[in-house]
Amino acid sequence: MSHHHHHDNELDPMAARVRALETILTRKGLIDPAAIDVIVDTYETKVGPRNGAAVVAKAWSEPDFAEWLKRDATAAIASLGFTGRQGEHMQAVFNTDETHNLVVCTLCSCYPWSVLGLPPVWYKAPPYRSRAVIDPRGVLEEFGLSLPKDKKIRVWDSTAELRYLVVPQRPAGTEGWREERLADLVTRDSMIGTGVAREAA
Repeated sequence: MSHHHHHDNELDPMAARVRALETILTRKGLIDPAAIDVIVDTYETKVGPRNGAAVVAKAWSEPDFAEWLKRDATAAIASLGFTGRQGEHMQAVFNTDETHNLVVCTLCSCYPWSVLGLPPVWYKAPPYRSRAVIDPRGVLEEFGLSLPKDKKIRVWDSTAELRYLVVPQRPAGTEGWREERLADLVTRDSMIGTGVAREAA
């Protein structure tokens, strides 16, 4: 007769594996936990969606910057100090009343880390990568985004050479807002295209 012992574990299986691996490598003296914490903090708080939100807010606020972003997104984004890992070659695509943009990487998970931070799990998942191209409207509805039938959806396929940033439409009622306040309305999903900017409170 076998007895199964159930241990409470708040971590999901992947997080538990990562924690175990980190523990082993730390004990062997191969990694420094403090260094890992710095890296994680960098991607969670310094790079990531906050950077992209600052880019979008500036484009909403300054027409000249928006034009520069359309012409040369890499340079415009770099002017704000956001460069580096997987953000070397960028193109900004702007949502309009007529067109909604959606970004996917059909081959793997190319993603602009320096602007959007760590990619969400679903972005790397095969169902999203395949269906975003075949049925973008259906995929968006699964994210809770129902667009008018007459609005065109344009899908952009990221590659190792070129990554995309969606500039969502500026919400109504935000005239005169400072960039910092506008940035709070910009979500990661709105910069991938699976969402839109938050409404003004």
